[in-house]
Amino acid sequence: MFTGIVEEAGTVEEIVDSEGGRRLRIRTDGLSDFAHGESISVGGVCLTVEEFGSDWFTAFTATETLEKTTLDEVREGDRVNLERALPADGRLDGHIVQGHVDTTTEVRDVEAVGEDWTYTFALPEDHEQYVAQKGSITLDGVSLTVAAVDDSAGEFSVAVVPTTYDLTTLGEREPGDSVNVEVDVLAKYVERLNDY
Repeated sequence: MFTGIVEEAGTVEEIVDSEGGRRLRIRTDGLSDFAHGESISVGGVCLTVEEFGSDWFTAFTATETLEKTTLDEVREGDRVNLERALPADGRLDGHIVQGHVDTTTEVRDVEAVGEDWTYTFALPEDHEQYVAQKGSITLDGVSLTVAAVDDSAGEFSVAVVPTTYDLTTLGEREPGDSVNVEVDVLAKYVERLNDY
């Protein structure tokens, strides 16, 4: 489990594609002491550390993951948001994030508002019901609060503060770019309970 509080934006150093998926080698500046088999969120996708050194690790992405996330679009030199799994006694600063990306969506607009930025995204197809004003959503592994939902326009917006803009890859996103979306798992459970 994760919190959506990105620790660092690492750099994709090497990509090896194969019939079964894609292996990424990611360099980090601040993260270290990796362990074989540990979970790490890469752009919001829960992956497993395979090999590692003092400032890098590799992780494999299966074909299904590539089909449902933006990791199939990542190129060498791109930055990706990184977060280690939450320890049992850790602080839950963001919200409950599983690293199980539901879908992707498109950036529609980015607007500077004072010191902050307002990002507008297309409502993710077949997941619109999980996007609620003042609710939580994870975009590229970043825990965010939905500022507004416009069902008639098919879009929603979030406010991005300077720290998030500077320390994550959201500051690099432009209209037309795709981002990974994980909706709030609690909303899914509420919907499921209402089925009974």
